[in-house]
Amino acid sequence: MIFKNFIFLLSIPFVLALIYVFKKDQRPSRIIFPSSSIITQLGATQRTRFRDIPHYLRAAAIVLFIVALSGPRLVSKETIHKQKGIDIVLVVDASGSMAAEDFNIGNKRVNRLDAVKNVVESFVKERTSDRIGLVAFAGLAYTVCPLTTDNLWLQKNLERIEFGLMEDGTAIGSAIVSALSRLKASDAKSKVMILLTDGMNNAGKIDPIDAARAAEAFGIKIYTIGAGTKGYAPFPQYVFGRKVYTQILSDLDEESLKKIADITGGLYFRATDIESLHDVYDQIDKLEKVEIEEFGYFEYEELFVWFLIAGMVLLAAEVILLNTLFFKLP
Repeated sequence: MIFKNFIFLLSIPFVLALIYVFKKDQRPSRIIFPSSSIITQLGATQRTRFRDIPHYLRAAAIVLFIVALSGPRLVSKETIHKQKGIDIVLVVDASGSMAAEDFNIGNKRVNRLDAVKNVVESFVKERTSDRIGLVAFAGLAYTVCPLTTDNLWLQKNLERIEFGLMEDGTAIGSAIVSALSRLKASDAKSKVMILLTDGMNNAGKIDPIDAARAAEAFGIKIYTIGAGTKGYAPFPQYVFGRKVYTQILSDLDEESLKKIADITGGLYFRATDIESLHDVYDQIDKLEKVEIEEFGYFEYEELFVWFLIAGMVLLAAEVILLNTLFFKLP
């Protein structure tokens, strides 16, 4: 049995002490007799021997009420999963250049960020035994979701990644370090970072190559993905409420991405469409697995009502006894 608000239980000794002091200070009811010999000849009765029972009933009722207030509960369903999995942090570029609409989903033109989110969502659904985290970056990097096996929660956090959440730029070094902070303490045998970007490092104070060497020191592989078409890409603009496209040259630094992957024992991929993006993420299936143990607790059985009922029964018993068997004159 566990308690939702255990701190309430700490008050029980103090409450019992107050009840004892209050009872001790109470003046007993008295009837004046002309001679004590009359009383001594009577002896003790069952009624006088058990006259403190109502007092004990009240104390027990108060204790039961405090226990009920603390929220006692039982875990009615406990699960322990032992399964093979790897630890993965997905590092997604959310800079302004990812707004280029050179991907297609169902014959509909979409920007690079939406295409990546679509593929990552499918990737996450298939990895039920892996712990996956999510880092987004532009001019800065931040953890969107720590390592988790809760795929639904991860997908909800994935939806939160939008343009303009941070200053623009491409801080690849900072993104690697942010993901590294999530993976370095992991005890998984396989620790992987999947870095996707469409540009070159132009923000942040951390050099991507130095960050890759730090990742390699912790045994973390980095798979890098260069996203977007080669050459010029269409960027949407609105002129008088009408959507038009401007062709802008991509500044993807493939050489640095290849070097980052080589340093850590990973691979570099080029993804120019949805199909190639899917192929890249499918490479994760070939990674070495490690057994992890995941605990889950579901469906608590609340017990406070039973303690509440028991306390009320004892309180009612006290009232009945004080007005019948142990009734006394003031």
